[in-house]
Amino acid sequence: MSPKNKKILQFVILLALGGLIIWLILKQVSGKKDEIIDAFENADYFWLAMSGLISIVGHVLRAYRWNYLLEPMGYRSKFWNANGAVFIGYLANYGLPRMGELTRCTVVAKYDGIPFEKALGTVITERIIDFFLLLLVFGLTLLFQFSELIGLADKYIFSKLKEKLHVFIDKPILGIALAIVGLICVAALFYFRKKIKSKLTGKFGNAIKGFGGGIASVKQTRNKGMFVLISISIWFTYLLGLYFGFFAFKETSHLGFSEGLVLLLFATFGVIFTPGGIGAYQWIVMNVLMYYAVSDVAGFAYGWAVWTTQLAVIVVLGLTSLIVLPLYNKEKNVAK
Repeated sequence: MSPKNKKILQFVILLALGGLIIWLILKQVSGKKDEIIDAFENADYFWLAMSGLISIVGHVLRAYRWNYLLEPMGYRSKFWNANGAVFIGYLANYGLPRMGELTRCTVVAKYDGIPFEKALGTVITERIIDFFLLLLVFGLTLLFQFSELIGLADKYIFSKLKEKLHVFIDKPILGIALAIVGLICVAALFYFRKKIKSKLTGKFGNAIKGFGGGIASVKQTRNKGMFVLISISIWFTYLLGLYFGFFAFKETSHLGFSEGLVLLLFATFGVIFTPGGIGAYQWIVMNVLMYYAVSDVAGFAYGWAVWTTQLAVIVVLGLTSLIVLPLYNKEKNVAK
């Protein structure tokens, strides 16, 4: 199967997964159509607009921070190119998860002459930084919402895990079979280690070097304190976007930053599993809010309203960037 067909197949599978989750959500609120319509009709869209605006600030900060990683390697993306690349990248992620990183690097390679592998190295570095910031969110959630976090984890993770582990207890042969498969995989990696090592040369080797350069660029940033501040601010805009969304619905208006932290922690995983988080994000948000005694109708409306607001921002700015960037860079070239 060609790489293109693999991507198409992956997209179809993930989209089907999102569709399945949406079906499960609709099934969960079946028979409440009028209540859902009423929730949307009575929503305060000013606060949803504020949620959308603060998300734009977060995206702009991400584009601004990107140059902190590019500059130590001798490159810099123009302000509009960097922002356009970020918006186009996010738009691509709604088509296929993680495709946005590749698209984003392709944009700056085309318009700013930044080598693709160098740009990709910095984007991978960003993801590593985001992972540590997610751990920070987890730590803050433990501090401010410890009992709620444990309760949610027990309800949606540990209890389900216990059910799965009982299968191995009741059927030990299955556990033994999985262990054998694991050992075969380890043995295969050891056997083909020389071939794997040989792959770390040429084009793939250059990509690995680019990743290394991106990671090393963190140590060489011109203002480490500002870099850290911008990184934290990006995630604060995510939290603020969820917080503003609370005020859009009467049933969630009493929730605060502590509940927002829990929502941010769990909802972050929603965007990983399906294109743009469709289905998974809404299901996670609805169930987390239900844990806080918010009705399924209000949780359903909130999840879809916030997600749709973010989608609208990305679609508008992503498509605008696709149109404007070629014109902007053409004018720059003519000026030269």
